[in-house]
Amino acid sequence: MTLYSINPYTMENNATYEEHSDEEISEIIEKVQASFQQWKRRSFNDRAEYLRKAAEILEQEAASWGNLMTREMGKIQSGGEAEARKCSLVCNFYADKSAEFLKQEEIPTDADRSYITYNPLGVILAVMPWNFPFWQVFRFAAPALMAGNTVLLKHASNVPGCALALEEIFRRAGFPADVFRTLLISSNRVEQVIRHPLVQAVTLTGSTAAGKAVAAAAGAELKKTVLELGGSDPYIILDDADLEEAARICYNSKMINSGQSCIAAKRFILTPRNEAEFIQRFTTLMEATVMGDPAHPGTQLGPLARSELRDVLHKQVTSSIRAGANCLLGGFIPDRTGAFYPPTILTNVKPGTPAYEEELFGPVAVFITARDEADAIRIANDTSFGLGAAIFSRNLHQAEFLAATELEAGCCFVNSFVKSDPRLPFGGIRQSGYGRELSACGIREFVNIKTVYVK
Repeated sequence: MTLYSINPYTMENNATYEEHSDEEISEIIEKVQASFQQWKRRSFNDRAEYLRKAAEILEQEAASWGNLMTREMGKIQSGGEAEARKCSLVCNFYADKSAEFLKQEEIPTDADRSYITYNPLGVILAVMPWNFPFWQVFRFAAPALMAGNTVLLKHASNVPGCALALEEIFRRAGFPADVFRTLLISSNRVEQVIRHPLVQAVTLTGSTAAGKAVAAAAGAELKKTVLELGGSDPYIILDDADLEEAARICYNSKMINSGQSCIAAKRFILTPRNEAEFIQRFTTLMEATVMGDPAHPGTQLGPLARSELRDVLHKQVTSSIRAGANCLLGGFIPDRTGAFYPPTILTNVKPGTPAYEEELFGPVAVFITARDEADAIRIANDTSFGLGAAIFSRNLHQAEFLAATELEAGCCFVNSFVKSDPRLPFGGIRQSGYGRELSACGIREFVNIKTVYVK
């Protein structure tokens, strides 16, 4: 089968790539396993040296990597460059911190000596999405490699150029051959890789449906999984919020990566006191958004990654409108080349509609009215997802209490948009997945936490 790299702005084919055959897949897995036998014995200092070199390549060539993302999935150039630099940051973070995170821990018991070691598992398969084609990979690969594991990457089929570029970066950084390898395969061949006896665990970032399929296949083989899936992140604007600041932050969260982010603001929940003014401020920002060529410096909103994704989003919008939602802005497919969807605002959104129940992956803002603060929390938690949530208020004590104890999500932010940070654990609950990436938690997901008891 052939994989196509389609530019979602011009709709032209960037390049074509042939999938790996079954024989090539088996050969690559065996090589990655053989490399593991040597890599696991390298010191943290040795591994860190290679990872720091990868960080340099990412930082110094950020413009080139950003341009690749722009051509393959429509990310605006500045966003792609920022993504490459963030990957550099996570590489340096784990190069600096991994020895500390995985340090042997002495535990006093009745033994002469007892302790915990953190040993690598082996070959880890990463099934990664197209929306942040570099960051999603590096935030897993950096800790996995520093822990002594080796990595197989199955990237999204529409970003094969990025997938091969990632392998190139690790090779140029001096990593031993086959420590990190890319598999060019379609989604229907992932299960055979999961079931390969040399693959020890799987991590996936993607849709809830994809997560369930991977978890089922891995579960049948009793292999560990970490899943970071979709989200329908609620952003609550309380009565005492700074509306100008909240509108700016919420707009930025909604429009990052053209709205194609699991942790982008999805549902804005307001009480009647501030609803009209906040929506007005937010609408002003949305109306001023510059949509166009993602390679142009002035562009704020590029195309969505694929035309079929745009069509799915439009169907969710139109279905919600037919069910009673009001469309204040956008809500149509532009008559132009490219997978574009305009900034869109839906109000009067009710339970049971796609805009309320589903993840809308694009520049569509959904507004829901709550009776009061307690009702806002209820609505925020009234979802099958649980990745991120945010709350805006001048009363920091109350807002922090609500974020820490009442909001049901893996990442809860006060007066800020939800974001990932190498220093903090990242992940969700419910249909948003399980396990954690980043921080000390992330590097300990794919290790054998081993008890050693000496009497």
